[in-house]
Amino acid sequence: MNPLATELNQVLDTCVAGRLLSDRGRRLYFPKGIVAQGAEAGKLAKRHNATIGMAYEGGKPMILPSVAALTPGLDPVESVSYAPVGGVDELRQLWKEEMIRKNPSLRGVPISLPVVAPGLTPGISTAAELYVNPGDVVIIPDLFWDNYELIFTDRQQAKIVSFPFFDEAWNFNLAGLEETIRKNSGSGKIVLLLNFPNNPAGYAPRKNETAALAKVVRDAADRGVDILAIADDAYYGLFYEEGTETESVFAVFANLHERVLAVKVDGSTKEDFVWGFRVAFITHGSKGMSPEVYTALGTKTISSLRASVSNSSRLAQSIMIRVMKSPTYQAEKERKFEILRGRYAKVKEILAHRKTGRALKEIPFNSGYFMSFLCQGISADTLRRRLLDRGIGTIALQDRLLRVAFSSIEVGGLDELYREIFQAADELSAGK
Repeated sequence: MNPLATELNQVLDTCVAGRLLSDRGRRLYFPKGIVAQGAEAGKLAKRHNATIGMAYEGGKPMILPSVAALTPGLDPVESVSYAPVGGVDELRQLWKEEMIRKNPSLRGVPISLPVVAPGLTPGISTAAELYVNPGDVVIIPDLFWDNYELIFTDRQQAKIVSFPFFDEAWNFNLAGLEETIRKNSGSGKIVLLLNFPNNPAGYAPRKNETAALAKVVRDAADRGVDILAIADDAYYGLFYEEGTETESVFAVFANLHERVLAVKVDGSTKEDFVWGFRVAFITHGSKGMSPEVYTALGTKTISSLRASVSNSSRLAQSIMIRVMKSPTYQAEKERKFEILRGRYAKVKEILAHRKTGRALKEIPFNSGYFMSFLCQGISADTLRRRLLDRGIGTIALQDRLLRVAFSSIEVGGLDELYREIFQAADELSAGK
């Protein structure tokens, strides 16, 4: 093992982070090569800097006039230069401050500086690389984004163990989670992945459910289980109902127990309506964790990114810095939120007054982009294909759920959309 990796492991082995690292995670280190030497030269080489492979002209990165014309408000350094592997420091600080503002429970709680990743998928995949070994158990509620299987089962060769997302009363299934943790904690390590607001359900826990969730995880840690708790916060902030928990579960887990290491994967992607920018963040938190450990974890995280995607788009990060510092930032986001909440309210109204489509049972939803129907007595995929024949796109999952992204439909189109869905479902129920 490289001596630099050994040095990092010695720091991390003082706490739960070291015990949770995967074999690959233990081998990772940030080499003192081109990038590290280039960063050092960037600070000290005041006469000539002949390190990083970029072309300069007039003291600034070379830029095509046509590119400069499309980025008129940005300096070439902001638009076409490489970003640091871990992201632009100013953006990382801004995101951390915004995270704490939105999650008051994090005030005064030591957490890491977020590391920038090129999208939520690389963020989750990086966490998986750092902590998940072949054969490890990854516990996920049974309503989950299908990319998790590629990341954890196929890429990391871990074992996904799921439990029903809802209990019989259509509340978040805390008893199912507790039982699943008990049955799968024999190795002394588990990975728990939670996605709120959930894709595909469009559900986020109520405040009382969050408190009970914390107790389930704390009790497992008290029994001696080391827990990696990953919060996939792709749709964070889009909460539409009173009583819904508006803080991330990361805020709960980051200071819960010395045996719980929380990882928050979030980003501008959906929170700031910039899907193609691919700007996401990876943040760590654990009770009693020292600054030295957070620094080592940051180095491991950056090492994983360096070995895979290298770095994230400088242009996208520069734009987000400008956007987040704008005095109208919050107001602009609030206006977009109100549009989505209006669509949510319209869907609720349609469902409350419908008289058709009885084979479709809507499952609880209160947040995010989606709602889903449980298909009773009909095939979800057959329904999906019938709707396609009518020029309507939906998603079938597990052949029992039909997911509808109301986020992508204007309010004026929702009545027609759901009328067609219900009519197609009735036709299938009648055997037509």
